[in-house]
Amino acid sequence: MGEPSLAFWVSADEDDGSDAMGMFGRGGETVLRQVPLGPLRKNLTETVTALQQVFADVAAQDGTLPLREAQLQFQVTASGGIQLVGTSQVQGTRAITLVFRQ
Repeated sequence: MGEPSLAFWVSADEDDGSDAMGMFGRGGETVLRQVPLGPLRKNLTETVTALQQVFADVAAQDGTLPLREAQLQFQVTASGGIQLVGTSQVQGTRAITLVFRQ
C-alpha cells in the first residue's frame, strides 16, 4: 500500500512533472490524479503559517478599517504543491477558497 492520497482533478500537462498549471490549466484537458497527502499537508501548512503571519502584521496596524476577514483561493498540483490564485487569474479558474476570520 502506497502513501495516503486524495483524488484531485489536475491539468493533463502536469504529467511531464512540472507543477506549472495547478488544478486546471488554461484550456487544457483535465485528468483525475491521486495527490500524495504528505507533500500536500506540508505545503498547505507552510502556506497557511506564512499567511497567518502576514495577516497578524496587517491586523496589528491600528486604523479605522481593521482586517476582519481574508479570502484566498489556491490550487493543488498533481505533486501536492500549493499555488495561490491571484485576482487576475481567477476568471475561469477553479480553486479552493480559504477563509480566515478574526
